[in-house]
Amino acid sequence: MNKTTIYSIGHGNKSIDEFISELKYFEINYLIDVRSSPYSKWNPQYNQTTIDNLLKSESITYVFLGDKLGGLPSDYSCYKDGKVEYELVKHKDFFVEGINRLLAANKKNINVAVMCSETNPAECHRSKLIGQELLAHGISIKHIVGGNKIKSQEAVMAEVTKGVGIVDLFGEKTTLTSRKKYNP
Repeated sequence: MNKTTIYSIGHGNKSIDEFISELKYFEINYLIDVRSSPYSKWNPQYNQTTIDNLLKSESITYVFLGDKLGGLPSDYSCYKDGKVEYELVKHKDFFVEGINRLLAANKKNINVAVMCSETNPAECHRSKLIGQELLAHGISIKHIVGGNKIKSQEAVMAEVTKGVGIVDLFGEKTTLTSRKKYNP
């Protein structure tokens, strides 16, 4: 497994001070916003312009990549029965481009955190899509789960699959999808 400088974090209902404290603890230089829509109805401090300005004052660079790495792609061919099928997404040019940017940051030892709204990485595309694709490249993303605690990609996926793993005893691969159904 390659050394990683890639983290993930969900803002959830955290105060902005708590959120920034977690980023600083892990010495994050770049926050990569992977929300398809970079706004929060319930937590406006995480709206794109607001968080960008707050992070600038903390010397952290905000980068929006939700169009490349977001959990709700605008490409309707990524949906099956209303759910996003991550196996379909990972082969799309836009997604490959986003992953390549993360791989380049990791190669340069730049501490980055991919951010979405979901606090629990086991319920987010950060682990099921981005984390799994990085794992295929030999990189185990570090999921920030509060304060100074992290979970490895492997630990989060063990939660997702209830310890069975992505491939079951019969060699069948688990289909990873979004939790909810959407009308693309």
